[in-house]
Amino acid sequence: MKTTAVTSRLASLGGAKWDLHLTARARVAAGADIIEMTIGEPDVPVPAELMDCSIAAMRAGRTGYSDGRGELNLRQALADSYTASRGQAFEPDNFLCFPGTQTALFAAMMGVAQHGDEVLVGDPMYATYEGVVAASGATIVPVPLNPENGFRMQARDVASRITPRTRALLLTSPHNPTGAILGRDELIELCELARVHDFWILSDEVYEQLVFEGSEFVSPLSLPDYAERVIAVSSISKSHASPGFRSGWCVGSKDFCDALLPYSETMLFGNQPFIADMTEVAIREGSSVSKGMSERFSRRAELLARRLEAETALQVHRPEAGMFAMINVSATGMTGDAYAWDLLDHGVAVMPGSAFSDSLISWVRIALTIEDAAFETALTRLISHAQNLNKGAA
Repeated sequence: MKTTAVTSRLASLGGAKWDLHLTARARVAAGADIIEMTIGEPDVPVPAELMDCSIAAMRAGRTGYSDGRGELNLRQALADSYTASRGQAFEPDNFLCFPGTQTALFAAMMGVAQHGDEVLVGDPMYATYEGVVAASGATIVPVPLNPENGFRMQARDVASRITPRTRALLLTSPHNPTGAILGRDELIELCELARVHDFWILSDEVYEQLVFEGSEFVSPLSLPDYAERVIAVSSISKSHASPGFRSGWCVGSKDFCDALLPYSETMLFGNQPFIADMTEVAIREGSSVSKGMSERFSRRAELLARRLEAETALQVHRPEAGMFAMINVSATGMTGDAYAWDLLDHGVAVMPGSAFSDSLISWVRIALTIEDAAFETALTRLISHAQNLNKGAA
């Protein structure tokens, strides 16, 4: 029996990117001593107050069907929060609620792009972005994010790739996998291109609350001249260490949300009321864990860079936010893939850079989310492995 075209478009864009991570998990399950530094799991549990809230909501009967837009109490909390943080007024109807950032981004993309369209995306990019664009039928147009520019998107690189078929620019700031943050002036230049050429800005802002000291996050929603063409997505997965609850949203103009609502209702018809109640508390009370995570991830990134660059030939890109650091392994003479698989045999699992782009063929991504003692052990193994590689090449 035949399947549809969308399954063919996505056939090579699924789990294969995570082969090393899954292999590491299987070896750990079989008893191997491997430190996993592959994925961005928060290093703390779900805050107790949020767990208590979700349980209380279930016991109170908040387990029925939801409003198709998402529960009003949550959307009001989001409207209040975004009004305070973005400097302009938001209403509940500026929001649609989804199970996580991924679903919100998928729905938003389906609302702005289709077969024959083009979507500009920073390259390297988060592993699922290719699939999100391909699912819509649109063509992804990579925009290089160069290390010499701190992996920040440059307007001139975007401008050279705009065509009459361009329908959207997908931004990720803070960026995964590199931890780069776009500055206000850079955002204005990008949004001005969107205005002149009449395309949407999709902004993935899930790492907004994991910004390191000395850096500043700016949302394109806070730029009043361009906000009407901006759609942002986010969730509590990272900021509140709650990835398993799958609670996210998209925010945009009321007209856009009204237009997307039937699609959203076709997908899932709102979010679970008991999770919405928990998320309302998370939004109104703020995160009790994000500041600590930011401090720890920043400290670990700096330790990683300081030790590796002093004791090996490896080079570290210092992130400004998020849960990851990028390591350039070109000095070993190996590709990132070969290096990562070899390192796995030495007790550390990292993500090959190629999972995020062919442009990262000489890089690997390392998660900063393991506790300090395990991080120190992993660092010792990384250094020993790199030094042994250097001896072998001598």
